[in-house]
Amino acid sequence: MAVTLTSLDVMRDAPVIPVIVLTDVAQAVPLARALVAGGIRMLEVTLRTPVALACIEAIAKEVEGAQVGAGTVRSAADAQAAAMAGARFAVSPGYTQAVGKACHDLGLPLLPGVATGSEIMAAQEDGYTALKFFPALQAGGTAMLKAWGGPFGDVRFCPTGGVSVANAHEFLALSNVECVGGSWLTPADAVAQGDWARITQLAREAVALARS
Repeated sequence: MAVTLTSLDVMRDAPVIPVIVLTDVAQAVPLARALVAGGIRMLEVTLRTPVALACIEAIAKEVEGAQVGAGTVRSAADAQAAAMAGARFAVSPGYTQAVGKACHDLGLPLLPGVATGSEIMAAQEDGYTALKFFPALQAGGTAMLKAWGGPFGDVRFCPTGGVSVANAHEFLALSNVECVGGSWLTPADAVAQGDWARITQLAREAVALARS
C-alpha cells in the first residue's frame, strides 16, 4: 500500500525537486530511474507537453522508489487528470481556491505557487503552509524570502524559477526554505542523448547540497 505523503514530506525528501519537461514517453522511465539512482525520489513532471500525463503514468507504474508528481497544475481538471495518471503530489505556478480544493478533495499534496504576501495569505486561509515561491529569482529572490520570514514565520518555501546549481546554496541557507526546484538535473541535451549516467551524477550532486 502506498505511503501517504504530505506537502512537507515532498519538500524534505531531498534538497532539490527536479522540474521535468518530457516530450517523449519513452524517455520517462529511464530518466526517472536515473534520478532515483542518484537519490532524488520526488519527481515533478510538468503538464506542459501532450505526453506529460502518459509520462506520469509510466513512472508511477514502472519506477520503484519514485514519487512522481504533476507540475504546472492550473485547474481542478489538471489535478483530477494528474491523480488519475498516478501522481502522488501536485505543484502549481500560482494559487486558486479551485485548485486548492480539488487537491484537498483528491488527497493530493499541493505545493501552491506564490509570489506575493496576499497570495501566501490566500493559500494559508485554505490550509496550505508549504508553498512554492515562483518565479523565485524574478520575484525578489533570497531578499524576498528573508523579508517574509517575519510575517510568515510559519510558512516553508520551495523557491523555483531562476534557481540553478550556482545559486541553490543561497536559497537553501535560509531557515524558511525546505528545498528548491530546478531544471538543471535534467538537461535537455542529456535527456535527448539518453545520457542517464550524467543525470544520476547531477542527482547525487543535488542530494549533497547543504540545507539550513
